Amino acid sequence: MIKLIWAMDQNWLIGKGNQLPWHYKKDLAYFKEKTKGQPVLMGDMTYDSLKSYYKEKPLPFGQLYIASVTDREFPDAIKVTNIDAFLSTHKDDLFVIGGKTIYRLSLPYADQLYITFIDKSHEGDVYFPTFDLTQYKLIQEDKVDELRFCVYEKVKP
Repeated sequence: MIKLIWAMDQNWLIGKGNQLPWHYKKDLAYFKEKTKGQPVLMGDMTYDSLKSYYKEKPLPFGQLYIASVTDREFPDAIKVTNIDAFLSTHKDDLFVIGGKTIYRLSLPYADQLYITFIDKSHEGDVYFPTFDLTQYKLIQEDKVDELRFCVYEKVKP
C-alpha cells in the first residue's frame, strides 16, 4: 500500500528553504508515530534535510528509498531512479515523505493520504502539487488546536 504523508497550511504550503516552515510538536509526533520503522521513499533534498536534523543519528525509518537522478550514492538507502517503475511494482507498505516532485510523481499510485491540515498561513517557497481530493474518502479525522489530522483512502472505481 502506497501512503503519502505531509502537512500543509491553508495555501498548500509545505516547505521553506528545504525545511518545514513551522514547528508543531504534535505534527512531528504524528509523523514519527506513523513512519517510525516503516519503509519510506523520499527525494534526495528531503534526505539531506532530515540528515541535517538528525546529525549523526540514523534516520528512524525502516528501509530507505531515495529518489534521485544524480550520480550520488546513498550508503544507508536504495537509490530509485525511476519512480513510476518502482511504485508500480512495489507491493509492500511504503510511506512517501517528500518533497514536492516526489509527491507529484507518487500521487497517481497513492492508496492512502495522511494529511495534516494547518488552519493558518505561513511563509515559504514550496507548495504541495494540486490534485483532486474527491478521488479519496475521508476515513479518519482528529482535530487538535489548529491542526487537523486526516487520513483518506482512494475510492475504488
